[in-house]
Amino acid sequence: MSDAALLSLAGPAGLADPYPIYAKLRAETPIFRSEVFGGWVLSRFADCQQVLADGETFRVLDAQWRDRHRPGWRDNPAMVLLTALLPWKNPPEHTRERRLLVRDFTVRRVQALEPAVRRATDRLLDSFADATADGTAAEFVGTVLYPLGMAVIGDLVGVPDADHDRLRLLTDLIGKQVDPAMPAELRAEVDAAAVEFRDYFTELIARRRAEPRDDLTSALLARPAADAELMSEEEVRNALLVLFGGGYETTAGALGNGIHALLTHPDQFALLTAEPGLAAGAAEEILRWDGAAQMSQRAAAGPAVIDGHEIPPDDMVVILGGAANRDPARFPDPDRFDITRDDGRGLFFGHGLHLCLGAALARLEITVLLEQLGKRFPTLRIGGAVERRANPALRGMAALPLTR
Repeated sequence: MSDAALLSLAGPAGLADPYPIYAKLRAETPIFRSEVFGGWVLSRFADCQQVLADGETFRVLDAQWRDRHRPGWRDNPAMVLLTALLPWKNPPEHTRERRLLVRDFTVRRVQALEPAVRRATDRLLDSFADATADGTAAEFVGTVLYPLGMAVIGDLVGVPDADHDRLRLLTDLIGKQVDPAMPAELRAEVDAAAVEFRDYFTELIARRRAEPRDDLTSALLARPAADAELMSEEEVRNALLVLFGGGYETTAGALGNGIHALLTHPDQFALLTAEPGLAAGAAEEILRWDGAAQMSQRAAAGPAVIDGHEIPPDDMVVILGGAANRDPARFPDPDRFDITRDDGRGLFFGHGLHLCLGAALARLEITVLLEQLGKRFPTLRIGGAVERRANPALRGMAALPLTR
C-alpha cells in the first residue's frame, strides 16, 4: 500500500497535488522500507530533520556508495556528472570544497547582486506588462521566471545572455536524472546533455583564464593569498556546474508554484498587494507550502536508528521534504497557505552539512519578484490552463498563463 502511494506521486493526481498522498504516508507508514525506491522512506519533519542534521551517520550517495550498490552507474554520464558535484560528496572532500567555494561565494557577493536582481525583475515585468496590455494572457514561466533566474545566476557566474536558452534546455534534461519515473528512452538524451553541459563550463573556464572578468568564475580561478589553498580546475568547474544548474531551476520552480498558490488564495494575494513588505514572509511560506525540491537521499554510514526503526549499514534513506514541510507536528494547520505564518522555516534548502549554498540568493530573487508583483499587478490572475512539470521529485510549472 505504501509503495502504491509512492508510485501514485508520478500519476496525474499526484503531480497535480501530492500532499494528500504525503498525509496518508505520514499517518499510516511514516517510516517504511520501500521496494520501489530500494530504501527507507521518511515523511515526518522530525525524522527528515534528524537525518539531514547528522551528516556523520547519514551520508549522501557518493561515488563509493554507488560503486557498491549501483553497478554500471559509471556508464551513465549524467549520473557521473552529478556525483562529482558538491551535493553528492561527503567529508572530507565536501568539507574542503565547500570551504574553498564560500571563500568567494560570500554573503557580500549575493548582497551586491540585489541591484541586478531588481533591474532584471523590472525589465521582465515590463515585458509581461506589454504582452498583457490588451487583456490577453502571457505564459509566465517561460517569459519571466526562467529568464529571471538565468539572468541572475548568469550575471553571478559570467554566462553570456546568448547562451541562456541553450543551457536551460540542457539543465532541464539533466534534471530528469533525479526523476524516479524517468522513461528509459530518454537516457541517451539526458546523458548527451550532461556531456554538453560539462564541456560548456570547461570552455568558459578557459575563456576566463585568458580574459578574467568581474564574475564568480574569474574569482574562483584567481590565485589566492600565498598561504591559501587553490581550487583545481575540476573543482572550479564542478562548483560552477552546481551553482548554475541548481541556481535557477529550483528557484523558478518554487516561484511558479508560489505564484499559483497566491492566485488560488486571493485573500493572501490581497494581503501582499496591500503590503508588499510581506514579500519576505510570503517567500518562506511558498518554500514551505509547495517547494520545488520534493525529495532527497542519504545512506546509513553504520547501524542507525530512526524512531525505533533499525536502519542497516549502507541502506538508503529517502527524505520526502515536501511531506515534512506539511507535517502538523511541526507546522500548525499545515495545509493552510498563510504568508503571515511565523512558525519557522521548512526543509526546502535542506539542513546541516549540505544546507543549500544558494539559499540567500534564492530568497532574494523570490522576495524581489513577489514584492514587485504585489506593487505592479494587484489584479493579476490565472488566464488559462495550468500545466505541471511531469517530475514528482522536482515540482514546478511547465505553463502558467497569467493576465492582469
